[in-house]
Amino acid sequence: MPPERTSGHPTSPFGAWPSPISTTDVARSGLRPGYPTVRGEEVWWEEDRPAEGGRRTIVHRAADGRRRELLPAPWDARTRVHEYGGRSYAVAPGAGVVFADHADQRLYLVPDGPPGLVPGEPEAITPEPETAAGLRYADLVVHADEVWCVQERHTGGGKVIRSIVSIPVRGGREPTQRVAGSDFYASPALSPDGAHLAYVCWDHPRLPWTGTELRVTRLADGRSWRVTGGASESVLAPRWKDDHTLYLISDRSGWWNLDQADIHHGVTRPLWPLEEEFAWAPHELGGAPYAVLGDGRLAVLRGRGDMRLSILDPATGVHTEPDLPYDGWDPALSADGSTLCGIAYGARIPRSVVRVDVATGRAEGLRRDAGELPDIAYLPVPRPVEIHGRFGRRVHAFVYPPANPAVDPGEPAPPYVVFVHGGPTAHATTALDLHKAFLTSRGIGVIDVNYGGSTGYGRAYRDALKGQWGVLDVEDTIAAAEWLLSDGLADPARIAIRGGSAGGWTTMASCCASGLFCGGVSISGISALGPLAAATHDFESRYVEWLAGPEDPLLYASREPLAKAGQVDCPMLLMQGQDDPVVPPAQSEAFVAALTERGVPCTYLAFEGEGHGFRRAETRIAALAAELAFYQQLFRR
Repeated sequence: MPPERTSGHPTSPFGAWPSPISTTDVARSGLRPGYPTVRGEEVWWEEDRPAEGGRRTIVHRAADGRRRELLPAPWDARTRVHEYGGRSYAVAPGAGVVFADHADQRLYLVPDGPPGLVPGEPEAITPEPETAAGLRYADLVVHADEVWCVQERHTGGGKVIRSIVSIPVRGGREPTQRVAGSDFYASPALSPDGAHLAYVCWDHPRLPWTGTELRVTRLADGRSWRVTGGASESVLAPRWKDDHTLYLISDRSGWWNLDQADIHHGVTRPLWPLEEEFAWAPHELGGAPYAVLGDGRLAVLRGRGDMRLSILDPATGVHTEPDLPYDGWDPALSADGSTLCGIAYGARIPRSVVRVDVATGRAEGLRRDAGELPDIAYLPVPRPVEIHGRFGRRVHAFVYPPANPAVDPGEPAPPYVVFVHGGPTAHATTALDLHKAFLTSRGIGVIDVNYGGSTGYGRAYRDALKGQWGVLDVEDTIAAAEWLLSDGLADPARIAIRGGSAGGWTTMASCCASGLFCGGVSISGISALGPLAAATHDFESRYVEWLAGPEDPLLYASREPLAKAGQVDCPMLLMQGQDDPVVPPAQSEAFVAALTERGVPCTYLAFEGEGHGFRRAETRIAALAAELAFYQQLFRR
């Protein structure tokens, strides 16, 4: 029997509630502001343009508050280093802004111009490569009229060579190689006197969240040495305190914590040991999980799951937390004097470029990911839960119940969708996501699972997935669905699952392993391990070995969805970018073919011009409309 009406509002079936949030609203919310830089009263940041083919521009906010785009179409500020990219620009005081263009991956300088006027035409400062987009640049920093950055060289036969180079801001000569020999580099940082270069490096088969080294090179003679780090320690984000001392993030304690190191004596000590994370896994280059303020204090991010902002005095250990209305911050901080700039969010606050005066605690939002929002009553508030998984293992998740002030439910229990994040060494946050609100405002609940392997809960939690991909992530995801049922939160016949990339793998594998799910949605999902290891990009080419183990046909067949597609009996929707360099379309196509051969209902949507993740507004609209139609068909009684 339907529940009694209590508010006088009409009853409506779950999944069919009238909602003010449209597919266009969700697609247009994807400005994705990121990587801010503050200099005095001026701020720069990156920003997407979904309505302009998904290109990315650089925005400048002048001291007088006027905002302007530095890059008109078709310029696209995106680096393709590691294929995931990251920070694509750097501010060169007195010269302009240097950025990497997506089309040819060369570095360009946008010259400074009078405030309020159209900036000058970008000028190339790196040579045109012999191979199209064969020379790529990322993690840009400017020091003494030179850009220092990671260079990625793509040669014939698929070989990739990386180094750290320097380039005059105004061009005029070939990049100068400064450091080479490792497979990967990140976080170049020049000492204040310009005598030493600090950086992070690692080699295959390691990844930056499994084992890295912090090294220093003396530029006068090229001598290099290891300061800290190794095969089982992840060291991130070096920043100079003075000419001989570095700050850094290390997980030596089991948590990514803030340390300080003497570069000459290799003495490293923790500054603030906590069982909390001070960083996220660096899939992208150029992140900044802390910043050095003008008075020597540090603006740091810390927490479990979401990271909150604190101000730490490293000399005394005294810290304060500014009273700000944000639940979390992205690891992308910039500071100048007492001014701090970052990307902050809340459950009902879109990701925003926020400037904070640390001296007064005053915060100012400069730009939001979404424009006008619906009434907050339509925006769900996540509830963190800790679920007991298999063998008593803890599983972290966020629950978003259906929310709509204009409707009374016409049924006892709602349908739910289990969200599975990608990575898999990543995590779900509580940031406002109009995709989730699009569903919850229509009467579809969401549970977002941080399965074992996710970041945000210490090294042991993320290392639990080593050798267990396709097992532990699936068990934890199924445990989240079972928890919904045990608490009576969801209709047992109407639980779906969706995920992208590694989340698509877990989605397909969970539909193979359990009959709990009435349907699944995979976006750019991985279905087979051997082909992935053979065809994916260099950065993650050994990731499968860490996640599942050395290549073994029997082992891989016991894990991968494609080998177990015969166990799937629920409808599925698969979507894929045709230009995906991370997960080739063949992964989705093979799984679709296996289901179709067995007569399992399966819809496949391939989008031309899209890569790993959808950037264009028209693609996002079409994909979300297809996903909603799929759920409504599944959940129809």
